[in-house]
Amino acid sequence: MSNVYSRFMRLLPGRPLLVGTATAYADGVATLTMVGGGVVLARGVVTVGNKYFFRDGAIEGPAPDLPEDIVEV
Repeated sequence: MSNVYSRFMRLLPGRPLLVGTATAYADGVATLTMVGGGVVLARGVVTVGNKYFFRDGAIEGPAPDLPEDIVEV
């Protein structure tokens, strides 16, 4: 018999991988601006002006510099 809580947690979606542009960096914490205008703080080393993937408050790596569009449904 498996743990019911573990089975329940596997049903939930994972954390999304988001993209933001680095607007500031100090002491290992980057300020990222997302496409919709939101601002997020994330841990990691960045270069201001470049785009980065981030998840759960941590930089995961550089993102390609592609055009951005906002689509509302």
